[in-house]
Amino acid sequence: MDNSPTALFDSYEQDFKQIIASIREKLEGGDEGERGEQRKAALRRVEMELDEADEMVSQMEIEIQGIPQSLRPSYTTRIKSAKSDLTRYKKLSKDTLASLNRSDLLARSHSPNGGGGGINSDEPYGSGDRTRLLAGTALLEDGSRRLNESQRIALETEEQGADILRSLRGQREQIQNSRDTLSRADTSIDRASGTLKKMIRRMYQQRVVTAGIVIVLILLILLILWIKFFR
Repeated sequence: MDNSPTALFDSYEQDFKQIIASIREKLEGGDEGERGEQRKAALRRVEMELDEADEMVSQMEIEIQGIPQSLRPSYTTRIKSAKSDLTRYKKLSKDTLASLNRSDLLARSHSPNGGGGGINSDEPYGSGDRTRLLAGTALLEDGSRRLNESQRIALETEEQGADILRSLRGQREQIQNSRDTLSRADTSIDRASGTLKKMIRRMYQQRVVTAGIVIVLILLILLILWIKFFR
């Protein structure tokens, strides 16, 4: 098992590339003869794969926090490239779906049973069909606008999440440094405490020795006085 600090990042990047290759095949290399529900089903699978690719990019952003600073710039560039690919295929998927929906609306408007009003030589579409077509186009434009707004909010949320992760990492390093400092301080205090105990013990020993010397001197003085006055 590879325990290098870049192993997980490389793994997520490889998964991302495989998902993007599958998306590219469906969007750019799909069968031109696909129409209707088959094409919509393919686009639904693309949407799910885009969500998976988005998750892979998020995991890559998390893993880059643990990569050494000396290696991080090249990996940051790779994340930017992945985000660029993801954004491009999200837009391509959205445009393809919108084009397919417009084609469906036009096909229904040309259908003999698709209109509320009649079709004549002066009106290529019935009035009811034209109204529904305009309403559908407006609905698609509104949906596209909301999708773009949701995508913008998602990107902002990702950036905020990355900032929070960086902040938490910095706080964790500060806590670890503080803990190491406290550990060194405890060691120094233990050493100082031991030194003080030795000094106190030596002080008591010196007091005992001094007291013994004083007692001996007093006894000698008393002995000298006794010899001088009583003998």
